[in-house]
Amino acid sequence: MAFAGLPLMLLVGALARIPGSEGGKETPAHFLHQWKHECRFLNGTQRARFLYREFYDRQEILRFDSHLGKFVALTELGKVDAERFNSDKQLLPTIKAEVDSVCRHNYEVNSYKTSKDKRAIGRKTKPTVTISPTKMEPDSPNTILLCIATGFYPVEIEIQWLKNGQPEKEGVAYGEELQNGDWTYQLMVMLETQPQRGDVYTCKVEHASLEAPITVQWEPRTSSSAKSKLWTGIMGAVIGVAFFSVGLFSYLKAKKAIPIQPPAALMN
Repeated sequence: MAFAGLPLMLLVGALARIPGSEGGKETPAHFLHQWKHECRFLNGTQRARFLYREFYDRQEILRFDSHLGKFVALTELGKVDAERFNSDKQLLPTIKAEVDSVCRHNYEVNSYKTSKDKRAIGRKTKPTVTISPTKMEPDSPNTILLCIATGFYPVEIEIQWLKNGQPEKEGVAYGEELQNGDWTYQLMVMLETQPQRGDVYTCKVEHASLEAPITVQWEPRTSSSAKSKLWTGIMGAVIGVAFFSVGLFSYLKAKKAIPIQPPAALMN
């Protein structure tokens, strides 16, 4: 494969940064240093993504992401290599080309023909999408909306929050893709907002298994406490009117029953 030579190009610098290997010091007796190459796809090869990931002792220290086009250090240990690899005029163009020479190329090579002689890319499982609203604090005006996509495969997925049809950018936080026990994945995307009555929030999900995006909507409604206060006020008003009516009826009835006394002059 095209990236077979990349670990050799990267290994020289990477091993020099292993703790204990610098300055003639003895390397630790046991350590794990590994590389991973990943190709991720969305809508076939239209949205291909190549990842080179470097790990030391099960911790990711360095990453190249074709969406960014550069190496990014994830720990202090990876900083020197990230700076050096990004300035390497031979290495950087080579690894940038991997998204085409490896991912898109092998997508076609490894796919199989269906009965209609069309290319396919193996198993695809559609996500189930739900919205879960909650509040961090009961008195806070902010509401946390969680869009949860679960049970999907492959891992590449896009989730977007919209408010009244417009993309929301502020208050959005993305979780990490978590693997389920059945080789499917789940992902949560949070939106912190102050919903007003009449607003419509939409979670839009795009995935390779879908012919069209999944959209799930949520609208703010009167809270339980507000409903309780409203019903308490209504019941109080009804009871008050009832007591007033009974009192007025009793008063009028008593007034009608009082005998009329003749004037004192006529009695004499």
